[in-house]
Amino acid sequence: MDIEEQLLELVRRAACELPADIAEALAAAQGRETVEGAKGILGTLCRNCALAAEQSTPMCQDTGTLTFFWRVPAGTAQAPLIAAANAAVRRATAQGWLRKNTIETLSGRSVDDNVAEHIPVHHFEEAAVDAPEVTLLLKGGGSENMSCQYSLPDARLGAGRDLAGVRACVLDAVARIQGQGCAPGILGVCIGGDRAEGYAMAKRQLLRPLGEASPVAELAALEAQLLAEANSLGIGPMGLGGQTTLLGVKACALTRLPASFFVTIAYCCWACRRQMCRLDMSLA
Repeated sequence: MDIEEQLLELVRRAACELPADIAEALAAAQGRETVEGAKGILGTLCRNCALAAEQSTPMCQDTGTLTFFWRVPAGTAQAPLIAAANAAVRRATAQGWLRKNTIETLSGRSVDDNVAEHIPVHHFEEAAVDAPEVTLLLKGGGSENMSCQYSLPDARLGAGRDLAGVRACVLDAVARIQGQGCAPGILGVCIGGDRAEGYAMAKRQLLRPLGEASPVAELAALEAQLLAEANSLGIGPMGLGGQTTLLGVKACALTRLPASFFVTIAYCCWACRRQMCRLDMSLA
């Protein structure tokens, strides 16, 4: 397959095949659930994902914002990779693997091929790799609407500028979301940074496998604590009750200005659609 074909297959897999760690987490949660309604919802999600993979159809009607996270060798020209990825998005939309899911904001007109200025999104970083590697994340609007940002100290929560304050923010966000955005969800959390980088890094945490703990001991402990506490709230799948409100919490920390202490939460629904490929450049 040439580069465009490889990227087309990446888009298809991202839209139609749930990553193995997410699928396994849903099945495990179904097995643990004691609330029958929650167990039934999780079972339906598992069956939906199996059918989507079997039939190569999108697992959710909202095929989301497409964000390509690129790791490339130093000196790699970005423009050809962006052009190939955008062409793959156009073809995937024509194939029905992506919904016509992009709206021109001022006119309200549909961008029927899902390619416009800054859409899809491309993030590049140079890395010690022999060939470009790219991870594609599809994040739906319902979950994007539930993402949020706090500024500490927060008098309403009694939250200060420490990890206890971060914990208060995250649990407040989960309680306020109440299962909207298609729970069970996954949280990417960024502590610090400025407002824009906080959102970017929080979303990047959603690329981490569910079984991966932060290499920073304090953050690893916070991730585990928040997951357990969120799942003790009884919100459950789709907010209808149960023990499975979240599948995972992934946290990072950035340096910050003295005047600012942001806690940014990127909420992702159960359909954490991320897939990765390493491009075979010999076919370019």
